[in-house]
Amino acid sequence: MMEEKGCPRCKTTKYRNPNLKLLVNVCGHSLCENCVEILFGRGSGTCPQCNTALRRTQFRTQLFENATLEKEIDIRRKILRDFNKQEDDFGSLNEYNDYLEMVETIIFNLSNGIDVEATRRQVEAYKKDNKDLIQKNKFKESEDMNLINQLLRAEQDQDVERRQEIMFLERKKENEKIRNKESLLDELMASDAPADQVIASHQQPGVEPVVGKVKVGSSFGETFIPAPQVQELVYEYICRGIDYLGPSPPVLQELDSKGFTRHVRPASPQSLGGGFTHDMPCHRALQEALSGLFFFPHYTRMEDR
Repeated sequence: MMEEKGCPRCKTTKYRNPNLKLLVNVCGHSLCENCVEILFGRGSGTCPQCNTALRRTQFRTQLFENATLEKEIDIRRKILRDFNKQEDDFGSLNEYNDYLEMVETIIFNLSNGIDVEATRRQVEAYKKDNKDLIQKNKFKESEDMNLINQLLRAEQDQDVERRQEIMFLERKKENEKIRNKESLLDELMASDAPADQVIASHQQPGVEPVVGKVKVGSSFGETFIPAPQVQELVYEYICRGIDYLGPSPPVLQELDSKGFTRHVRPASPQSLGGGFTHDMPCHRALQEALSGLFFFPHYTRMEDR
């Protein structure tokens, strides 16, 4: 049975309180919102599970049920904020891959509590040695984000314009329906013509007429004209006959027995895995060699050959 999501301190679960809101801090342990208010009412305190010193402002809403995953995501976000080198900053792809492996090792160590102090010293040394490059890449990322935000805002503006246009057309259509209905009622009251003619004169385009007692369209309680049945033909494979205009080449199964493949190079294991065999090119070569031998341009009919 899966462990039910809840607060480890007060033991409140989502089953007992569907509105339970869990918060998580840098240590990765979660607490409900009420327990955070009680334990960190003065702004700081210690985690009841690992005794890590925490601040109230560092708590955030837990997005994932796994607190370890939540901790790793938070650490990854903080580390990548400073370890923001791009592939262009390295002389070769191998150096860039080594850098990415180093970053993943740092995140793994901090997430799992392995050599935490040494890893933190490594991070601080990197930030000190690459201070200018970090700021440069942050500025570059901000420019890219501004461009992305501009594109997103342009798409949002287009969506708003499309929705407004659709709403305007819908309101216009509804107003036309109301005016037509009022005009029909006025004409029915004032006209001496039969009602069927008056209704027919106000028939809107796209609305199907009534045929007898059967109405074409979709309406509750109405009878429908059945859709015409289309008789579909069952597919039948017909093998095509090939006129080689020459002697018929041997079939594929006879090539080995008749010695045609004696000097053909055998297929490699890779070719065999792809469905290619050694007799295929031999058979194709025989077809090309024998086709057209009985073709004479001055003959116009098959009977003249």
